[in-house]
Amino acid sequence: MKTDRSDILTCLRESGDYVSGQQLCDRLSVSRTAVWKVINQLKEEGYQIESVPRKGYRLIESPEDVYSESEIVSRLHTKWAGRKLHFFESTGSTNPDAKRFAEEGEPHGTTVVADSQTAGKGRRGRVWESPAGTSIYFTIVLRPKFNPEKASMVTLVMALSVAEAICEVTGLSTGIKWPNDIVVNGKKVVGILTELSMTPELNEIQFLVAGVGVNVNQESAADFPEEIRETATSLRMESGKNISRAILLERILARFEEDYEIFERTLDLLTLKARYESHLVGINAGVRVLDPAGEYNGTSRGISDTGELIVERENGERILVYAGEVSVRGLYGYV
Repeated sequence: MKTDRSDILTCLRESGDYVSGQQLCDRLSVSRTAVWKVINQLKEEGYQIESVPRKGYRLIESPEDVYSESEIVSRLHTKWAGRKLHFFESTGSTNPDAKRFAEEGEPHGTTVVADSQTAGKGRRGRVWESPAGTSIYFTIVLRPKFNPEKASMVTLVMALSVAEAICEVTGLSTGIKWPNDIVVNGKKVVGILTELSMTPELNEIQFLVAGVGVNVNQESAADFPEEIRETATSLRMESGKNISRAILLERILARFEEDYEIFERTLDLLTLKARYESHLVGINAGVRVLDPAGEYNGTSRGISDTGELIVERENGERILVYAGEVSVRGLYGYV
């Protein structure tokens, strides 16, 4: 259930003009006093809301990069992605939170958002730096009906959705370093971590959570830990502009809902592959495959219909590289 603040912001945004106090009362089934209190709370938070007798209220401007449950929910137009939303000023990590909510029975599309994380994790247990006020950290709960072997493709679907949402909001050109790191100008701006919970007796998917961290408004390399300063960047550093995290999150969720439904209809990436490959870093270029069984060089030839990286070795043999088993790097660095 949305809060009154989210509902009132939604009404004001959808109208784009004056909305009378009585219209708000009737639509939300609340008193005029309740409307007046929420309007004043929003004004205190920095929303510029014009109040005119016999006309009502009009939203003129939102505060810069306001990031709250009310702001995010008021922007959503999705069917299921983020419609049940939990917002935390700070949490350990949104992935464990989402898993807990899923275990408690919360529905497909439930989304956990945090302004900061104290124990964010990336792939192979790496710590993901999670300061407040600069980044997007969210995890969405999915309840798929497909077999577990299809689940790895969801990570690529999310990578595509995030990459394209960033392009749409910022105008930046994004690349995907297979399978799911998003890069801008050769440096990482997004990490994605997908985790699966199985029903032990039936070997079916109980739920899946996809967690995303986006470096949005860090101002300089000094805002990152020393060990990743050479490989990390932010959308603000690359665009020179402050980016609204609420607007970007809304676009990511909207695109993911659309792309996930496309994937769900076919249970492969055939329909999404051309779009994914248009962002794929190093396609038709040299790569180094870091396989525990033996490292080797080859040429990236795109992805298969099920998301494996196709690597052509010097002898012409084509090998399918599976995410999670090996790492792939450019021959001369991270990408």
